[in-house]
Amino acid sequence: MTKALGALVAAAALALSVPGSAYAAEGVLIVNGNEYEDPRGCYPIDWFPSSVTNHTDAIAEVHAGSGCSGPVEWLVYPGETYYTETAQSVFIL
Repeated sequence: MTKALGALVAAAALALSVPGSAYAAEGVLIVNGNEYEDPRGCYPIDWFPSSVTNHTDAIAEVHAGSGCSGPVEWLVYPGETYYTETAQSVFIL
């Protein structure tokens, strides 16, 4: 019984210690005409009116503040475009 429990604990520790692969959305995120291939992280919105077009496999969060701070103004799902005159950044995981 203790050997089985020890093996189970060792297997669990090994599974938790293996780092996961880095994830980036696959596809293209377009912010005001700037294309970002396989985007990951935060992107600025530099002028207004602005557009965010999501041709990735992930949801893009449009934030009211710079540096992806502040409340989420809108969620741009794959295949959608969002137009804004107030948002300052876009986050995609």
